Amino acid sequence: MIDELISDPAGPVLITGGYGTVGAELARMTAAAGLPLLLTGRNPERGQALADELGGEARAWDLASATPFRAAVRAVVSAVNDPDDRVLRAAAHAGVPQVDITRWTARLQRAVTIATLARPTAPVLLSSGWMGGVTSLVTAALARELGGAERVETAVRWDMADRAGADSVEFMDRLGIDFEVVEDGRRRLAAPLSDGRTVRIGEDSVRVARIDTPEQYTLPLTMGTATAATRIGFSSPAATRMLLALRGAGFFRWADGERWTRARRAVIHSPGTGGTARLRIDVAHRAETRTATVTDPAGQSHLTAAGGYLGLLRVLGADGSPAPSGVVFPEQHPDPAAAVRLLTGLGVRLDVERAGTTDQRGAAA
Repeated sequence: MIDELISDPAGPVLITGGYGTVGAELARMTAAAGLPLLLTGRNPERGQALADELGGEARAWDLASATPFRAAVRAVVSAVNDPDDRVLRAAAHAGVPQVDITRWTARLQRAVTIATLARPTAPVLLSSGWMGGVTSLVTAALARELGGAERVETAVRWDMADRAGADSVEFMDRLGIDFEVVEDGRRRLAAPLSDGRTVRIGEDSVRVARIDTPEQYTLPLTMGTATAATRIGFSSPAATRMLLALRGAGFFRWADGERWTRARRAVIHSPGTGGTARLRIDVAHRAETRTATVTDPAGQSHLTAAGGYLGLLRVLGADGSPAPSGVVFPEQHPDPAAAVRLLTGLGVRLDVERAGTTDQRGAAA
């Protein structure tokens, strides 16, 4: 153990990657709640202005460096990739509540094993479902109304004008790797960008196709979902057509590997200055269906940060329900409807369709 965290209930909330694209949004939400902050990253001088603005501290913790890190904190939120599980191990060893919003499915599966073997005395919330676990929370709230969730279909509209950090691109950069899904209670391998369809997401008609995301792994385990599918499309139809054409030509398979990393990521990364995050979740149980459209006018990074912030409240037991124990996922919230109300209080809009009616909650888009 090269890093040492110490549990201090009066200490700051440590946000790794705390001044990145998502981390900065999360830091502002945390500071607005009156919680002290410790922001870490490779270059703390980049985060000093934000730390000064929020009355926190910026320090170096480069997870790719062998330099050890030590701090006394009340909780940890991982907002940057933790490839060697340093943050996870240090927090679990110290009994510090932690939230991780950065892992794709294979790394989340590894984290479950590591955290379980560590026998943590504080909660470990692995909240890397789409947008910091927001999709999982909304799914759980809809399932609670229906009495179950036999089928969950999520369709994401990725706004090409929005900001996206390097970790978001790395999360998506597995378009040449098949992944396991559950359909009708059976496990099978799915190819990225396969099984395309056109769906209505808010006011937009979007062509979407399969993508590997952690909620497709966790929902069948935690909620008994027989089918869990997440698909993504882009605000630019031309970009969607290009990606599907590249997939059909086998680009993402033959261009797999380190040599082609920059080329692959250039295809899927189009950083803008800001856009609107929007996604649709359909939950079916028996003969009933609920459809929720989630819209965040502040964009994808804000929505992901909101998911991380709700996770922080969850592990601290500060959201109206007692803190969990052990390793948990966001959809296991004891009162998901209350979590959704907190989400709309952060400026996120939720429109829920029930039998032809629409219930609008939250801020206007």
